[in-house]
Amino acid sequence: MSRIHPPRTLVGRLGLTLILLGVVVGLFLWRGPSLSALGSAFTSVVWVWVAVAVAFNLLSVVVRALAWTTVIRSAIDPPYPKPLTVFSAFSVGLFANAVLPGRIGELARVAVLVRKLPRRKGLWATLVGTVLAHRVFDIVPVLLLAIYVLLTAKVPAWAITILVGIVGVGVALFTFAIVSARTDHGGRLDGVGALRRVLAMARQGLGVMRSPTGMAVAVSFQVAGWVCQLLAVWTAMRAFHIHAPLPAAGVVLLVMNVVTLFPFWPGNVGAVQLAIAAPLSASYGVAYATGVAYGFGLQAIEASVGIGVGIIFLAREGLSVAMLRVMPSAAQTEMPEPMDERDDDAEPARARVSG
Repeated sequence: MSRIHPPRTLVGRLGLTLILLGVVVGLFLWRGPSLSALGSAFTSVVWVWVAVAVAFNLLSVVVRALAWTTVIRSAIDPPYPKPLTVFSAFSVGLFANAVLPGRIGELARVAVLVRKLPRRKGLWATLVGTVLAHRVFDIVPVLLLAIYVLLTAKVPAWAITILVGIVGVGVALFTFAIVSARTDHGGRLDGVGALRRVLAMARQGLGVMRSPTGMAVAVSFQVAGWVCQLLAVWTAMRAFHIHAPLPAAGVVLLVMNVVTLFPFWPGNVGAVQLAIAAPLSASYGVAYATGVAYGFGLQAIEASVGIGVGIIFLAREGLSVAMLRVMPSAAQTEMPEPMDERDDDAEPARARVSG
């Protein structure tokens, strides 16, 4: 059977991005509000609420960085990176994801930590695994948010079907992660495909799931981080005079994360705003222009934290944007040598010496 592959050349990927961007621009011109309506929505912004939303976003970054610290401490041997170092790496990753296409920031995080830790075999791969594991722990707050939205928010029937599907997939993925983390897979992975290497690195980083206490701490930090994000979305609504209830903020938070799941261009600007304005207009009677303006404002609030804090720690680490672009892929990382293979290799050697 033939399969459709994404473009592999730079020109092809650029062409696909331009096509998708053109579709979004066309939709924005066709269905979007007038510039005068957008201007009116921005001129009445309450900046005190904007400051509160920025504060909640910053607190979310701090808490989620603590969750990653917990995962790292369960995946590698001492010495562990200091919490400030982990926060610095996390902030650099946020900056890279905000200004560069793709998920460059996930590898940028690892690059910062590797510079601060003693060299050891497989360290890069293990730290990439902790990033993947950290993402796995996002499943729990996403499930809780989806259930909360299902029970309290005004959503159309087709959206309910999608939310139920998200809950089902989330439960399956989290169950698979727990089982995978507790199952020993010690096979050598040199020369295998990138997908198997990514799965092996994720399993290495999911070491925290072997400890109920560590897993509970990491999940609690992630849930707290998402609660902060939810409050940031809700307070940003107040800044744009949108007096919808908290469940509406839950809908917006879910929509934002779905739209930015595949970043075809930095921030998917344009697509995010249309996706946010649609449910607010349909279910909560928010003027379309106000919803789009709010979408721009909310994305700017999140970007201000990621870019502002990221620039500070990018300078602290002595890195540049050009350096962030040159990150090894999962297929290029050095895998740690499994313990059982080292033992198996050593046993024949001892047998030959004694014989």
